[in-house]
Order: sequence, then C-alpha cells, then structure tokens
Amino acid sequence: MSGYSQVGNRGVYEAGDQRNVKQSELNQSTPYEEGQVNSHQSLDSKDERSIANRLAAEEQKSKSHEDLETTALKKDPTLPAKLHGNEPSQGAKLDAELKNEEEEYLKRKGKA
Repeated sequence: MSGYSQVGNRGVYEAGDQRNVKQSELNQSTPYEEGQVNSHQSLDSKDERSIANRLAAEEQKSKSHEDLETTALKKDPTLPAKLHGNEPSQGAKLDAELKNEEEEYLKRKGKA
C-alpha cells in the first residue's frame, strides 16, 4: 500500500482530475455544446441523453447548410461529376435530359 507511505507513485499524491473547476469557468460553457464531436450517436439505444438534447441535435442537423455537391445535384445531375473532373454517368445524363424535358413541358403547359 503505497498510499500510506512517503514513497510510491506520484499519482497517489497529486490531485489530478480531482480538482474543482472555477465557478467563472463553469458559467461560461453551454451544457449542450460540451463534449467531444460525434460522442453521441442519434440511433444508439444505450445513449442516455434527454429528449430535449435529442431534439436540439436534430434541430442542429436541419439547420446545417447543404454542401456544394448536394446543391449542385439539385440544379444539374451531371454537375457533381464535372466538379470532380469526371465524365457524368449515363444515369446522370438521362436524369438531366428528363429534367429538361419536364421543364419544357411545364413551360408549354403554363403558357397554353
């Protein structure tokens, strides 16, 4: 038992993680923002987050901005491949063709 003598591991004698946080530091943090990134999985059944925290996480997901490829895909199905310097697949070319045909049809239908 090195805990009762003056010799032994220095970990026995140091406070380490036993120290208290200053009150000024405690008030500055927001409870939901604490922790490491991706430490909680939304579909984990053993995750003990409250319903309020789960709702807040879903709101943050919905508020996050769409990336460049997603917005490009909505405008032109062939654009993501072109952005990466590749030739678009035949499916993407077909999607673009169908989208153009549908837009033309809706324009004709709206004007008629």
